[in-house]
Amino acid sequence: MTSRKVLLGFLVLGVLIRLAVAVYLGSEIDAPPMLTDQRSYNALGARLIEGHGFSFSVGWYPFTPPETPTAHWSYLYSIFVAAIYALVGPNVLTARLVQAVLVGFLLPYAVYRLAQRIFPTRPQVASWALLLTVSYAYFILYAATLMTESLYIIALVWSLTVALEIEGHLRQGRRLPARLPWEFGLSLAFAALLRQSILPWLPVLFLWLLWRGWRGLGAAEPRGDGSRETAEAVSSVGRFTHNTVVPLVIAGVMVVASIAPFTVRNYMVYDSFLLLNSSTGYAMYSAQHPMHGYRFSEFAAAPLPEDLVGQGLNEAQLDSELLRRGFQFVLDEPVRYLRLSLSRVRAYLSVLPGEETSTLHAVGRIVGFGAYAPLMLYGFYLAMRASGLRTQLALPMLFVLFYSVLHILTWAMVRYRLPVDAVAMPFAALAVQDIWVRLPWARVSRGEAVQWQTPHGTGKPSP
Repeated sequence: MTSRKVLLGFLVLGVLIRLAVAVYLGSEIDAPPMLTDQRSYNALGARLIEGHGFSFSVGWYPFTPPETPTAHWSYLYSIFVAAIYALVGPNVLTARLVQAVLVGFLLPYAVYRLAQRIFPTRPQVASWALLLTVSYAYFILYAATLMTESLYIIALVWSLTVALEIEGHLRQGRRLPARLPWEFGLSLAFAALLRQSILPWLPVLFLWLLWRGWRGLGAAEPRGDGSRETAEAVSSVGRFTHNTVVPLVIAGVMVVASIAPFTVRNYMVYDSFLLLNSSTGYAMYSAQHPMHGYRFSEFAAAPLPEDLVGQGLNEAQLDSELLRRGFQFVLDEPVRYLRLSLSRVRAYLSVLPGEETSTLHAVGRIVGFGAYAPLMLYGFYLAMRASGLRTQLALPMLFVLFYSVLHILTWAMVRYRLPVDAVAMPFAALAVQDIWVRLPWARVSRGEAVQWQTPHGTGKPSP
C-alpha cells in the first residue's frame, strides 16, 4: 500500500501546481477567457461586503437590472467569495489562492475516499485515483477560477461516498451509524446550494437507496448476544422504516432546511415562489432556442423575448415564463430538439479545441480528458467484468449515466461534465492499476518470474 507520506506529498504537489496556476491567472477577472461566471461572483462578493446584498450596480446577464436583487447565482458561493473579501479586501488573486489551497487538498482526498468505497479490497486503486485527480488538467484549472465547479464537485463526490456507505449497510440489513444520515444531508445541502443542477438527481438517489433498503430486508442482522435476527423476528415494514426511511427523511429534511431560507428570501423579494436560483428557466429557454437550429452552440446566449422586455417582470416571473417557453420549443419541434440534443454530445464530450477555446482549455481538453477518457472507459469495462465489484458499481454508474443524459437533454458543455469526470476517476485508476501490474518491471518488483521474448523463443533474462 502506498505510504501516507507519499500520498501527502502528492497532495502538497497538487496544491503547489494549483497555486502556480492561480498566480499565473492573477487578478484579471476574465482570465482565463470564456469563464465569465467569474465576473458575477467577483461582483457579488464585493457588493455583499459593501452592504448592497445580492445585486449588481449595472445591468447584468442575463436579465438583472441595476440595483435590483438577483437570485440567478449561487448564494453559497457568493457568500464564500464575500467572506474572503471581508478578510483581505476584494482581491481576485487572493480568492484564487485560497480556493486553490482548499480544492487542492479536498478534491483529490474526496476522490480517494470514493475510490476506497468503490474498491474496498484494492487499496492501490485509491492511491492511483488520488494521483490522477491531482494531475487532471481541468481540475487544476478550475481550482483557481472563481466559479462553483470545484467546491460543488467536492460536495457531490462526498455525497456519493456517503451514499455508498449507506447502501452497504442497507444491502446487508444493518442499522446505519447515527452520523450517516446527518453527513449525507450535509453533503447534499452543500452541493445543492453551490449548484442547483444536483436537484433532479436527488429523487433518483433517494429512490435507489429506498429500493436497496427494501431489498436488504431479507438479510440478517446480528443481535447483541450474537444470535441472528431475521425478517420473521421483526416486522419488515418496521425495519424498513427504521433502517431506511427515517435516515433518508433526516437527510432530506436537512436539504430542504438549507434551501428554505433562500426560498423565503426569494418570496419576500419577488412575491412569487422561486425555490432557489433563477437560472433554470433561462438555461432551458436559451439551450432549446431556434437560433441553434440543429447544432448546439454552448457559448451562444439567446436574447430575451421581445414581448417580455420592458414588462417589469421580476426574476421569479421571468424564470417561470422562460422555462415554459423552453419546453414549448421542445413540443413545437420535437424532431429538431432530438437532433439538437444529439449535437450536444459533441459539446459534452469535446476533446479537440474549437475556435473559441483558450490555450489553457485546449491543453485541458487534449492532455486532460483526451488522455483520461480511454482510461475511464477501460476502467468501467474492467469493473463490470469483475463479479465481486458489481454491487458497488451500480450507484456511481447510475450517476454518470443520469447526470450526462440530463445535461445532453438540456444544456451541455465541457465544464458541466467535470462532476462525471470526478466520479469516473476511480475507474480510470482501476485501468491504470491493471496496466501497471502487467508491466515487466512491476512484476519483477513483486518477485514474479517474467518471460522474455528472445530470438529462440521465451525464457528468463540472462544475468
